[in-house]
Amino acid sequence: MSVYKEFLLLKRDIGGVIILFLMPLVLIVTVTLIQDITFKKVNDSKIPILLVNNDNGNASKQVLDNLNKSEVFSVVTQIEGSPISEIQAKEAVFKGKYQFAIVIPKNLSSDLQTKIDQNVDRILGSFGLADSLYNKKTPIIISQKEVNLYFDPAVQISFKNAVMSAIDKMISQIENQSIYAAFESQLGYTKTSFEQKSFIIFKEIIPKIGNKEIIPNSAQHNVPAWTLFAIFFIVIPLSINIVKEKSQGTFVRLRTNPVSNFIVLGGKTIAYLIICMIQFYMMIAVAMFLFPHIGLPALNVDGNLGLMSIVALFSGFAAIGFGILLGTIAKTQEQSAPFGATSVIILASIGGVWVPVFAMPKIMQIVAKASPMNWGLNAFYDVILRDGNFLEILPEISFLFIFFAITITISLLYDEKKRTI
Repeated sequence: MSVYKEFLLLKRDIGGVIILFLMPLVLIVTVTLIQDITFKKVNDSKIPILLVNNDNGNASKQVLDNLNKSEVFSVVTQIEGSPISEIQAKEAVFKGKYQFAIVIPKNLSSDLQTKIDQNVDRILGSFGLADSLYNKKTPIIISQKEVNLYFDPAVQISFKNAVMSAIDKMISQIENQSIYAAFESQLGYTKTSFEQKSFIIFKEIIPKIGNKEIIPNSAQHNVPAWTLFAIFFIVIPLSINIVKEKSQGTFVRLRTNPVSNFIVLGGKTIAYLIICMIQFYMMIAVAMFLFPHIGLPALNVDGNLGLMSIVALFSGFAAIGFGILLGTIAKTQEQSAPFGATSVIILASIGGVWVPVFAMPKIMQIVAKASPMNWGLNAFYDVILRDGNFLEILPEISFLFIFFAITITISLLYDEKKRTI
């Protein structure tokens, strides 16, 4: 009857129940659509960049060719039919019209070639080839060339670092090719004799289950994270429900009946746990069946639905325990609702739902280990991405249940003390 009473209360607010189920579905679809670009290459989603070419030599042409071949960037060299100046590029980027601009300095190609030729001549001269190949000339002092990069102030540091690393790698390859060409020219070779392909390459070793590679996609990363986020948002209606019962005198009437507080809280736990599991299965169903129809990769559970359900169940326990604690301590809905929403967002942010824990500062990585969302998220990833078994997720789900037990115990002790006073 305690469980039935909770469902009657929820039934009185059908709009709230619909929002409770609908908004997490909208959230998971929206976030996955936005982040899917980071997991696959999409030709029609290139980032437009401005290129100011003050050189027009061989080196700058190679930079332009490499950028045009990129599947990430779309090069813009003209605005309204006229070549872009550095002032125009700077103004357009700083106003947020473009994410960044590249400005290639004057005489980059010629000065680079002169510098390389001088270095090659000096090296060959040191080998005793000066009489035939090395003309002693006064070396020309050439200062370093600066390729200016302008970034929109709103772009993230990680984006800046990735772009600067790519540009630096591109320029280094051009310099190496020019050095090889200079040696061939000085030594009198007419055919390519130097192998210019990279000798050291990187190969990613992808884990396999049997003969099948495990390649993570946006659904496998986003569905567990935002499902967990939705489960913990049960804190808000649950805490508000408890505050309502206290303010309306319902809780006092319940306590006058020959029913222990464990029964009352047990009814709330079971009722809201059922809601959490319905949320979980709805979000899994959307990821499996709706995602392919809107251009997203489907979530492939590969027989792991049972273990995922266990993780969701214990995550629900942790969320409900936190909601009961908040509702017990809060005196008004104005206290429980804002605090509940803010605390869930904080737990999500430090738990790795929004930003990976490994990318956080050291102090925040330590703090993240105390977040129940981090325990649930690691358990989900162990099942979906690491092919973990029950024993491997046992520590995380144990922490989640201990968190539930601690919060319920504190709630009971606080309520007992308050009534005693």
